[in-house]
Amino acid sequence: MQCRPLAKYFSLLLLSVFSAHAGTLAQFRTIFGDIEVELYDQDKPVTVQNFIRYVQNGKYQDGFAHRIVPGFVIQGGGFTVTNRGTTNWLIEAVPAYPNITNEFGVGRQFSNLYGTIAMAKQSGDTNSASAQWFFNLTNNAFLDAPNTNNYFVVFGHVVRGTNILNIFNKFRPWIGIGSPPQSTNLDLHQYYLPPFDDLPLLHTNKVETNFVYMDISLLQVAIKPAAGGGKQISWNSAAGMTNIIDYTTNFPPL
Repeated sequence: MQCRPLAKYFSLLLLSVFSAHAGTLAQFRTIFGDIEVELYDQDKPVTVQNFIRYVQNGKYQDGFAHRIVPGFVIQGGGFTVTNRGTTNWLIEAVPAYPNITNEFGVGRQFSNLYGTIAMAKQSGDTNSASAQWFFNLTNNAFLDAPNTNNYFVVFGHVVRGTNILNIFNKFRPWIGIGSPPQSTNLDLHQYYLPPFDDLPLLHTNKVETNFVYMDISLLQVAIKPAAGGGKQISWNSAAGMTNIIDYTTNFPPL
């Protein structure tokens, strides 16, 4: 019996996924690894297009997670670092586009369960989502409650990288020496009141290299003819890096 190469099975799987009109794929690159997310384009079109608009226009460039609460959420999309990698670095708020209409009841309804991504918003204002998003690090179904404090709209889910979410679930901010110990996190009181007042750092020094960056890009997928027949699937997972797989549907008999 002749075995079919595993790569061909993988390629056909990819083909079936993309031909089924899967949602836009986004990649979040972190120091712990990559998180890949499928967005719900068809069910939450306004929310997804809003998120894509920020990505494509570079609004999330050099963005970082400004809130990490193990067992709850990772939150980002609110702040970026300008002049990253220099001594003149500065935290700036992401310039927000107009708030979007809440789409919790539009299309299929998705609960704020582990591994989903949702839009953050202001308490008491259902239609106040703009730039900020969060990953659910556990099942937070209470965020679905039908009142103005909730209705947090889930617009995608992690398809690869839940192991990275598990790392964030064990994240602990650095604590300084003293009696009592003093947190070494960078204060953001000029932007938020508690619990949004501390910036999680990777190490004790309050420098931009210790921020928990979440660099976001869209995965550009293409299917096109390959040399010698067959077809080719390619996608960009990072700037300057293209992944390519050749495949064919003409398998030899078993």
